[in-house]
Amino acid sequence: QVQLVESGGGSVQSGGSLRLSCVASGSAVRRSCMGWFRQAPGKEREGVAVISSDGTTTYGDSVKGRFTISQDNSKNTLYLQMNSLKPEDTAMYYCAAPASWGGTWWGACRFGYWGQGTQVTVSP
Repeated sequence: QVQLVESGGGSVQSGGSLRLSCVASGSAVRRSCMGWFRQAPGKEREGVAVISSDGTTTYGDSVKGRFTISQDNSKNTLYLQMNSLKPEDTAMYYCAAPASWGGTWWGACRFGYWGQGTQVTVSP
């Protein structure tokens, strides 16, 4: 069992920045990858960014060049630096960890553990 707790969301104006954090705890697990997803009201959940254990990163097209995913394994913490935020970035952001039984795929990563989410609101 893995627990994920996100923090760092909030309200900012367009062009602003936020940094999200996700602390992972619980049973020791080999995390081959970690990811951030988001879901806006009335829309499907979409992948934002994923980072593999070797540090390889992949981003959704809508956030490339603006968001940066990183991790500090010594702190079991995943980060998402979000710059040049736009109103269309408004959503609940979720941290995700892999699970063999997970139902969400991104590339070779199969996600099954989810945090409770942190709200990001960007005003024009």
